[in-house]
Amino acid sequence: MIEIERKFLVKSMDFLEQATEKVVMRQGYLTKDPERTVRIRIKNQQSFITIKGKSSASGMSRFEWEKEIKHEDGIQLLALALPAVIEKTRYFVPHNQLIFEVDVFSG
Repeated sequence: MIEIERKFLVKSMDFLEQATEKVVMRQGYLTKDPERTVRIRIKNQQSFITIKGKSSASGMSRFEWEKEIKHEDGIQLLALALPAVIEKTRYFVPHNQLIFEVDVFSG
């Protein structure tokens, strides 16, 4: 699978009023290798391992593989993550015929 991601700086929190759903996440990285990213993410009671390749020359896309794993395994792997586990809430905000996923980081 190829991931296409665009990032924007949000100037206000007004979008929260339009959000139709939110998910709280914790995630950590298992490697500092610049050629690939290996991440563990916990969303609610689900855990996932994700491997991402290096970004394309334009920086707009890269290979991504993600698989759900046992929640207990996710908790144990997150404990092995590099320092600074990330906590964030992802809000799903409909606009026109699109759904924007807006991450708000904690801490």
